[in-house]
Amino acid sequence: MGHLAGKTAVVMGAANRGNMAQVIARKLRSDGADVIVAGRKAEELERFAREIDGLAVSDCDMTNEGDLARLGETAKNAYGGVDVAVNATGWGLLKPFLDTSKADIEQMTALQFTGALLFYQAMLRVMRDGGSLIQISSATASIMLEDHAAYMGTKAGADHVIRCIANEFGHRGIRANSVAPGFTATPMTEKAAKNAAIIDTFAKEYPLGRVGTSEDIAEAVSWLAGDSCFMTGQTLQVNGGLTLRRNPTNAEIMTAVKQARMAEAQAR
Repeated sequence: MGHLAGKTAVVMGAANRGNMAQVIARKLRSDGADVIVAGRKAEELERFAREIDGLAVSDCDMTNEGDLARLGETAKNAYGGVDVAVNATGWGLLKPFLDTSKADIEQMTALQFTGALLFYQAMLRVMRDGGSLIQISSATASIMLEDHAAYMGTKAGADHVIRCIANEFGHRGIRANSVAPGFTATPMTEKAAKNAAIIDTFAKEYPLGRVGTSEDIAEAVSWLAGDSCFMTGQTLQVNGGLTLRRNPTNAEIMTAVKQARMAEAQAR
């Protein structure tokens, strides 16, 4: 019996194979929770739900209040309510500030700010006292990464909303916290994560000497979900100390990639 036995967890954003949300959901299930995974892609969600012996709620759009209400009602009908709710959705837009269109900003805001708030509301309406609301944020909500303004701004905004929730719902024993990864190898960062030169350039800025994994984040989420956690309204920096330093600049990344290519060419 794991430390989450008897709890019901909802993980939003688990519709892509191998993404961070799926790793988190698998960890919560292994720790004893009944797990509901939600997102837009029915086939992958249902496959994954079968894999972990969980429940899938597909065609669930973060930006649609009706879909989120249906997710809450499903949790209530199936398990009587929710104890843990994790928002692990995200869109890794990288675009120069002056090239970021109004459509980009609206899409990012809809997913990572408005959608996040709607998800929190839907989950709080069915959350039992003593529950835990967890937002997957980013180290870039605190430190710079070039060409990432819309992403950074919406993540930072959601973190502040988490603080408001912690203050307002603390009387019910409900905790609300964020977890801030740094660069992590996921389907969203797949192209960069396969480039050793890029990984090495980022790793140099981590006091612990390596970039993070989805498993690192899942461990933190599992602790935040449990009753032994006496923390609320905080952003847990699970990024190997990256926020003590900085992300590399675009110029540094490009230089490292070029040097690696040259070294490969000379070795042929």
